[in-house]
Amino acid sequence: MTAGRTLNTLSQEWGTPDKYVNAVHDFFGGHIALDPCSNEYSIVRAKTEYRLPKHDGLRETWDFPTIYVNPPYGIDKERGTSIKKWLCRCASAHKEYKSEVLALVPVATNTGHWKNYVFGKATGVCFLYDTRLKFLVNGQNGGKGAPMSCAMIYWGKDFDKFLAVFSKFGAVIDLRPLKGKRFGECSENGQLDLIPEEEPEEEGYQGGGTGDRKG
Repeated sequence: MTAGRTLNTLSQEWGTPDKYVNAVHDFFGGHIALDPCSNEYSIVRAKTEYRLPKHDGLRETWDFPTIYVNPPYGIDKERGTSIKKWLCRCASAHKEYKSEVLALVPVATNTGHWKNYVFGKATGVCFLYDTRLKFLVNGQNGGKGAPMSCAMIYWGKDFDKFLAVFSKFGAVIDLRPLKGKRFGECSENGQLDLIPEEEPEEEGYQGGGTGDRKG
C-alpha cells in the first residue's frame, strides 16, 4: 500500500515509529490485544496479529478489548479495499464489542471516511506535530518522512487518558460533543448527518488489505 507515496517495484512495510508504539502500549496498560494489519517487521507486539496472506485483517473478527491499527493508506486494487474499510471496522469494533481502538492515519478531514467514521463516532483525535512522520521501513529507521499530516484517532471511553498520553505528540481534540449532532448545512453538499447509516457494503464487509503497513 502507499501512504501518499508512489508505488515502486519493491514491496515495503511501513511500520509505526517506536515512540508511537510505546505511547500505544502506555495507553493500553502495556497490552495490545489485536493488530489487525501486521507484518513480519512489526514492532507493535500485539498478542494477536493478522498478516497476509494467512490472515486477512478485514475478514477476521475484531472482538478484542484493545486494538491498534496502522492501516494501508492506499487503495488495494487486487482486493478492492481502501482506508475507509479499516476506519469502518475501527468504529464498528468500538460500537459492537466495546473495543478500545487507536488508529494512526492520514489527516483527511474532507473525506467520506473521516465524516462517516471519525466525526460523530470517535472519542478523540491527536493531530500529530511531526512535520514529516518517519515510518519504519521493513522494521528499520531511516525512511523518508510521510508527505502528509497524520493523526492518532481514538474510539473508546477514556478521553482523559487519551489526552494525558498523546498531548505530548500534538493537539488533542475532544470529539465527544459531535456525537449525535448534525453539521455542514452550509457545505455544497448540504447538511450532513454525523451518525449516518452504514453503507451496506461497509457494514457487512469483510474483505482485503494489509499493513502495519505495506507500501
